[in-house]
Amino acid sequence: MFSSKFMKAAGVLLLALITQISFAQNRVVTGKVTDSKDGSAMQGVTVSVKGTKTAVTTGSDGLYKITVPDGSNTLVFSSVGFTPQEIAIEGKASADVILAANNTQLGEVVVIGYGTARKKDLTGSVTSVSAKDFQKGNITTPEQLIAGKVAGVQITSNGGAPGSGSTIRIRGGASLNASNNPLIVIDGVPVDNEGISGAANALALINPNDIESFNILKDASATAIYGSRASNGVIIITTKKGKSGKPKFNFSTQYSLSTLPKQADVLTPDEFRTYVNAHGTPAQIALMGTANTNWQDEIYSNASSTDNNLSVSGSYKKIPYRVSLGFMSQDGILNTGNLNRKSASINLSPKLLMII
Repeated sequence: MFSSKFMKAAGVLLLALITQISFAQNRVVTGKVTDSKDGSAMQGVTVSVKGTKTAVTTGSDGLYKITVPDGSNTLVFSSVGFTPQEIAIEGKASADVILAANNTQLGEVVVIGYGTARKKDLTGSVTSVSAKDFQKGNITTPEQLIAGKVAGVQITSNGGAPGSGSTIRIRGGASLNASNNPLIVIDGVPVDNEGISGAANALALINPNDIESFNILKDASATAIYGSRASNGVIIITTKKGKSGKPKFNFSTQYSLSTLPKQADVLTPDEFRTYVNAHGTPAQIALMGTANTNWQDEIYSNASSTDNNLSVSGSYKKIPYRVSLGFMSQDGILNTGNLNRKSASINLSPKLLMII
């Protein structure tokens, strides 16, 4: 009898000891998450144990309570629009955290119709593409710099001829009969939607090397600035400006070679004569000669292009300036295709009145 009672007591004691050891492997950490801007409590912040799937979210009062497995000593605090933080909790039972807003993109300055503004202050849809995001390679016209870079903007080449330009559509076409081309604004000056006489593509007259950024206004709010011309969207092009300091010279050159990948599969002269002799009229047969010319060899050839740009920027008596020269010569694989562009620009950016 004594032995049976002793064994039951020992079993209960052992079970309690095992449970105590099991709970000792986990610990609870509590704390509060606040906003660095005004110190207010932050709701919905994800608090997770680094390296595990254990996670909780803060309540309306910013408080959290999380069970941390044994061996884990780091908590990760994250929320949309805020910079994540990792906090070491070794030997701690509580940890209060202050999260700072991540304004990298919301603070980005974009160009709009009446000046510049930060993205977070805008109610319309604006996309900005700067020089670091431009397309690389053999760029002939400015719109090729942003091809495939902006959601909702379709840029389709009009042909393979040098300087033929592209068709630009912002969020599709809006009219069946009228033009669907967006309004182009270069340094605040609108370009006629009908283009420039004598030029297949108005944008081909601009040296892509002189462009600093594109800002695309994609919604109807642009019409409040530019009127009905902006009903198909607006592309605002900003060219490069000078910066204060000593003169800085920049020179770039690029050479490329274009070849015809494949000729069209057509009948040879002998095959053509055989067909005409078999199926043609006497008058058609009489026109057959003995020439054996491959006209694709005559009209197509390898084409080379070169693009050279020289610029100098700096300041003179506190007046920033930028002077650039460019020369581009591009031949097409079709012998009659050629584009020569000589460009020069002088940009002065004096500050006549400074308001603090």
